[in-house]
Amino acid sequence: MTEDDVVSIGDVVRFHAQQQPDSVVFTFEDAQMTYAELDAGSNRAAQALASKGVGKGDRIAYMGKNSHLYFEILVGAAKLGAVMTPVNWRLAPPEVAYILNDCQARILFVGPGFDDLVRKIHSELKHVDLILGSENAEADFASYPAWRDGFDSVDPHTPCTEEDEALQLYTSGTTGHPKGAVMTNGSIFSSRASGISEDDLMDWQKPVPGEITLLAMPCFHISGTGTGLGTMFNGGSAMILSEYDPTQALELIEKYTISKIFMVPAAIQIMLNHPRASEVDFSQLKYITYGASPIPLELMKQAMDVLGCGFVQMYGMTETSGTITTLNPEDHDPEGNEKMRSVGTALPGVELKIIDTDGKTLSPRTVGEIATRSAKNMKGYWNRPDATAETIDEDGWLRTGDAGYMDEEGYLYIHDRLKDMIISGGENIYPAEVENAIYANAKVADVAVIGIPDDKWGEAVKACVVVKEGQELSEADVIAHTREHIAGYKCPKSVDFIAALPRNPSGKILRKDLREPYWEGKDRAVN
Repeated sequence: MTEDDVVSIGDVVRFHAQQQPDSVVFTFEDAQMTYAELDAGSNRAAQALASKGVGKGDRIAYMGKNSHLYFEILVGAAKLGAVMTPVNWRLAPPEVAYILNDCQARILFVGPGFDDLVRKIHSELKHVDLILGSENAEADFASYPAWRDGFDSVDPHTPCTEEDEALQLYTSGTTGHPKGAVMTNGSIFSSRASGISEDDLMDWQKPVPGEITLLAMPCFHISGTGTGLGTMFNGGSAMILSEYDPTQALELIEKYTISKIFMVPAAIQIMLNHPRASEVDFSQLKYITYGASPIPLELMKQAMDVLGCGFVQMYGMTETSGTITTLNPEDHDPEGNEKMRSVGTALPGVELKIIDTDGKTLSPRTVGEIATRSAKNMKGYWNRPDATAETIDEDGWLRTGDAGYMDEEGYLYIHDRLKDMIISGGENIYPAEVENAIYANAKVADVAVIGIPDDKWGEAVKACVVVKEGQELSEADVIAHTREHIAGYKCPKSVDFIAALPRNPSGKILRKDLREPYWEGKDRAVN
């Protein structure tokens, strides 16, 4: 196999298992996995999945924290042309059940610590006919490793192309339930695939033999799974954290000379505030890539001073298979400049434009909706043709839902979010979802949810609640009730009780009026 033959996730592993079989691709806790072991293990996984009838286009699901075995299962599915759906383990049971039913997963892999959650929803799962403990055997679930090892390490060699579906990640819905964004082999690897030469890559993108990446963000996000897949594509090595822990991260940076890490700004801040941050030797750390929300200038100054590495801001979304623009190290000025307020310029092969409500392209420095077109765009939303058509037009332009503008040099500036989305600690939260949970309280007459500035998380969820006449509610009551229905990170951190919500003549809630007092003096409505 040559590099030109690599068109799928399965091919990536086959190629590197042939070229560097004994090189370590993943280290997780005390376990190391070489490319040869990943290739053999994923072959066994593929044969095991096939024995249960899993084939091209079928979905499997993973409910657990980060693990090297997650990637082994993902690659095994990819070798059959099947699709991995990692589920956000922070979600409430009803939310998990919805995703598993929506993606129609045939087999569910459960990581340590989530057995009770799965038992609670087991009877509600419509398509799952096999549940496996991904690490060890549990009382109710068979062991994935034991199941896998019952099959021969024979590559199924199912023909797969760049157009074949490989990954399905769920995004919070603007209204109601989340949608499954479907990514293909081509969209996942488009920025690294043929057609883009090494000369087009920036220094921080170029693979360096022996370098180690720290995979610290959750694999139910494109940032986590994308980091692992990118490591494999580059023939690199990654240390995997089951979940972000600043103490562990600092220990690994020291012990394994970590050179690259992707983190959300909140995670950077948590690391900098750790008591050991001033003692750790960061001299081997080359780059911190960050995204999901902007970073305050003062935090950036502190990070540049303590960590002493290059910083790369990334902008993208699940629907674009990750990053589409980058603000490169040379544009990071600790004293601040105009470009520091941007999210950088488009990656090679990515087109950007700013459009008005009619889809007309706007001139530089005019605020409108950000649209993008590239091979990185998702195939569409799973079983949602109408939602897909609303997001991607006939010419392949994807509406991001973010408002912004571009300058004369092509730098993109995020101004606001058109869909009222809140980003707290790198997690996307839609007001409608939170409002629906709060409305379930019989004492609530009306509610609106907004994002307000938060020094630690970027934004915090605030609920503005109108209580029914003759009823009484406390802030604690509202928050506790909401936690029964949705994930804790989506729940309001504070509640304002008001007489009535501001609305326009057609009855639409004026969230801008509710947000305005909290964002006064800031130059954009995202923190």
